[in-house]
Amino acid sequence: MVTEKTYKNVSRRVRILLLVRLVIYLVVGYFAVEHPALYDNFPFLGRLSNAVLFFLGANVVISTGWLIIFYWYNRRHRIKPIEKDNFLLGINRISTVLNTIFFMLAIPMLFGLRLTDFITSIAIVAAAIALLTKDYITNMINGLIIMFSDQLSLGDHVKTGDYKGKIMDITLFNVVLQNDDDDLVLIPNSVIFATVVLNQSKQNIRKITIEFELDHKLRFAPDRLDERLRRAISPWEDKYLHESFSLKTIEIKKDFAQFKVQLQLPHADKETERQIKRALNKEIIAIAESGV
Repeated sequence: MVTEKTYKNVSRRVRILLLVRLVIYLVVGYFAVEHPALYDNFPFLGRLSNAVLFFLGANVVISTGWLIIFYWYNRRHRIKPIEKDNFLLGINRISTVLNTIFFMLAIPMLFGLRLTDFITSIAIVAAAIALLTKDYITNMINGLIIMFSDQLSLGDHVKTGDYKGKIMDITLFNVVLQNDDDDLVLIPNSVIFATVVLNQSKQNIRKITIEFELDHKLRFAPDRLDERLRRAISPWEDKYLHESFSLKTIEIKKDFAQFKVQLQLPHADKETERQIKRALNKEIIAIAESGV
């Protein structure tokens, strides 16, 4: 997860690198203006100087813009925990993409190609590449939309399809979830947009649901069953919402009855959730073995 300390370290590194690049830009620019004869004798050095000036100039502008947005946004959102905010994550992704684009544009300048001619000649190829990679481009656009929206944020607990867990990272291609088994699940951004996503963190609750079956041969009564399950989780009675506890009969068949027990935590707490689930499952197994 991206923490406030991490962002402070990143901003400090950006400032240092910005200063270094600015110094290099000024030095290279000074020699290009004051000593042009030097490049007349060494043509490749002249082309290298032009490429460096082009890339560093763009990079300095991008880094300066990143720092301005960082400090402006951080000052306006001091109340909101920065580790839950993926706006700055989106800004960081965009700056990386822009730096990559300008770096790729600077390479032809090393071979003496004019930038306008290069862009014109590559336009047709770029259009063909865009058609072939439209799924990847769509995935990247979806990733940026997720980053700049407040529907999904770093640290949220979500469920989509058969997967659920905590959002650890949002990239240009995937949303990274950490499930209950601490496994990292990569879900493509296009899948996030195409399926229903339940964001439990936005509800400010954490729902626990357990479904189970009991054989009709066992003697059980719903009221007694409800009482035993409540008593099983009594050590955590101050950590869940009492009014949210419910035991529902889903279906009654010839040989067994199917039930569902549900309750809600006031906030996401993985350890408490595991303890309550373990206690409920243990009691359900005991009831299935000997009845109520």
